[in-house]
Amino acid sequence: MGTIETSDGRTLAYEEAGDPDGAPLFLLHGTPGCRLSGRHPDPEKVRHAGLRVITYDRPGYGRSTRHKGRRVVDCVSDIAAIADALGIERFTVRGGSGGGPHALAVGARLPERVTRVGCFVSPAPVDAPGLDWLAGMDEVNVREFGWAQAGEETLVPELEREVRQALERVEEDPASILGDIDLPEADRAVLADPAVQQLLREGTYEMFAQGPWGWVDDDFAILAPWGFDVAELRVPVHIRYGAHDVLSPRAHGDWLAANVPNATVTVDEGAGHLLTPDRHLELNRELALR
Repeated sequence: MGTIETSDGRTLAYEEAGDPDGAPLFLLHGTPGCRLSGRHPDPEKVRHAGLRVITYDRPGYGRSTRHKGRRVVDCVSDIAAIADALGIERFTVRGGSGGGPHALAVGARLPERVTRVGCFVSPAPVDAPGLDWLAGMDEVNVREFGWAQAGEETLVPELEREVRQALERVEEDPASILGDIDLPEADRAVLADPAVQQLLREGTYEMFAQGPWGWVDDDFAILAPWGFDVAELRVPVHIRYGAHDVLSPRAHGDWLAANVPNATVTVDEGAGHLLTPDRHLELNRELALR
């Protein structure tokens, strides 16, 4: 792990994995998450794939200072600062789930530095024209966003409780980390993977090292105007989503596919929201080395 200090005095924590001379890929975690989320359990496989993978804790998660009131677009300067500190001029960026909007923001606002964007199982903007934003979401997700719409005084105590329950579940049975969400069989199969369960144990404790604040601010950022328009994107974008996703429903992916200029689109007809580490690595390699 390394840290940098931003121009406004915040700390950002990041990690690198793989080949130091490999193709640079910024991997942006979901909601909730941290720099340990989504990484591959075998660093040698990452190195042999020819990738230099950089992950970081969004503000309020892990070891990164909270940035209250942050918007999705505010991640751009943070990622640029990390890239500058690491001497990386050009890079690929991929975000999954709650990291998807952030990846699009980086592609939109750093076109001179971003070679390609991967936006996987991502929500669409909450004000997306023609989209019923909550339709198709599991009721657990719908309830959470209802807390966020009610304000911080409602959301914070509810997510504090959710954090306590997540820590209990990951200790007893990592496969139950998502609680009462009615997941499709494809997602349950991923959660049954021992490698995934070990990553969940490590990542869950770290993502909540400061409590619920990263999660709180992610929810508010996703439900607010993102600070950029997806129509701004001019770099190559690959949009990928699962047909059976109950967290970022297919309609969100359909909307992004129709509104991100010149995007390539893959609908994974057999998938939900989750993928195995090896499948993630394969997709990362395709994205960064294309």
